Amino acid sequence: MPFDRPVLALGPGPRGVQDARRWVGDVCRGIGRVEILECAQLGVSELVTNALLHGAAPIELRLRGTQEHPRIEVRDSSPDAPVLSVVAHPDLDGLQDDLDETLLTFGRGLSIVARASTAWGADLEPDGKVVWFVPASSFAEDIGVEGAVTGEPDPASRRVAPVADPITVHVLGVPIKAYSTFHWHLRELRREVRLLALAHESAYPLAADLSDLFGSLERHLREVIGTEQVEQATAEGRSDMDLEVSMGRAATQSLSRFIELLDLADEFCREERLLSLARSPEQRRFQRWLLGEFVRQGAGGQPIPWTEVHTGRRSVVS
Repeated sequence: MPFDRPVLALGPGPRGVQDARRWVGDVCRGIGRVEILECAQLGVSELVTNALLHGAAPIELRLRGTQEHPRIEVRDSSPDAPVLSVVAHPDLDGLQDDLDETLLTFGRGLSIVARASTAWGADLEPDGKVVWFVPASSFAEDIGVEGAVTGEPDPASRRVAPVADPITVHVLGVPIKAYSTFHWHLRELRREVRLLALAHESAYPLAADLSDLFGSLERHLREVIGTEQVEQATAEGRSDMDLEVSMGRAATQSLSRFIELLDLADEFCREERLLSLARSPEQRRFQRWLLGEFVRQGAGGQPIPWTEVHTGRRSVVS
């Protein structure tokens, strides 16, 4: 079964590194993988130290994957790519003073992670990054495996081509909580298939296909899901909102493929062919309605509001 363990929030300073090492040790023993414990602790020491020196709070640690393919992830709130080699830093001396002898190897940068893992990399998002690794059973004598940087730290900076045959889609009565959950689920699923395609493509061959499909629909999905609308509606104390989204007519029809992708991903999750959790029936019903509004209105249909029970005054958020 895929892991569904609570996230560990890490405090500043050396205590955060010590807590991470202790947590990872308990996890490795708890899942019956003591052979990866040493590499897991070496790798997490480097990643947490790097996050403390060069990232931004909050810093979180979690375990993903399965017993056969455990993946340790460290998330911080800086979208900058991880520092590949640590240089002099004003906080370095104070941090080193409190770390035991084993941890002092972090001066060699992420080469420690490369030698302590079978795969590792960083996934960049506009609001932070996740640096991850799959612990090896023994520390490599050579330079180790090459890391992969995925994601985009600043999608707004990209040049966007003009939209052909634009239409305005009106999505009425969108419950903010369900909308925010969809945003979270989409990001988690996208990242999961992207990392599985990099780290375990032979074990999960469908991950690469799903990752490619995510990539082809990336722009359209960004137009459907925008955090600014949610933030504005939440600040105004509303529990639901109306959306106006302008996009190309052809793009609305391409979202029908994404509805099928989400259903397919649920099936694969239940069969443990993807290392994520399937959506609940409520999440599935809402997401099919939300995406279906774009497909239906793109084909000339009129808006149909969300009909589940919800409260709050609706108003258009553009």
